[in-house]
Amino acid sequence: MSYIAHYQSIEPQTYIDLRVNCGLSAKTVKAATIGLANSLCSVVVINEDNDEIIGMGRLIGDGGCHCQVADICILPPHQGKGLSKLIMQKLDEFIQDNIPETCYINLIADGEAYKLYQQYRFKEVWPASRGMGYTLKK
Repeated sequence: MSYIAHYQSIEPQTYIDLRVNCGLSAKTVKAATIGLANSLCSVVVINEDNDEIIGMGRLIGDGGCHCQVADICILPPHQGKGLSKLIMQKLDEFIQDNIPETCYINLIADGEAYKLYQQYRFKEVWPASRGMGYTLKK
């Protein structure tokens, strides 16, 4: 199989399906529509054999003071092929070319994913800082 990563926004339903199929939490169409429209940068990985989007990653935030890497995921049949690195390379290129040097760029690493992110200058912030969050549920 042949893959390519490039900057591209995606449709809300494609985003939702990718998240769910990669084991991430589901999002509503409303949430996906709002979130995707406010992305600073979106990267997709495409299987060139059939033009299927099989992975994604985004940079979100204000683009000046605070940014977060989010939604890094690859569909399970395509995992283990270095495709998350392709996404991070594209996001890193965008960051280096467009984001001010004093911007704080962060992420939440699930499981062993921190090993990937360490290759792109990310460091653990504990014990100086503690990541926190919640989801608004109605």
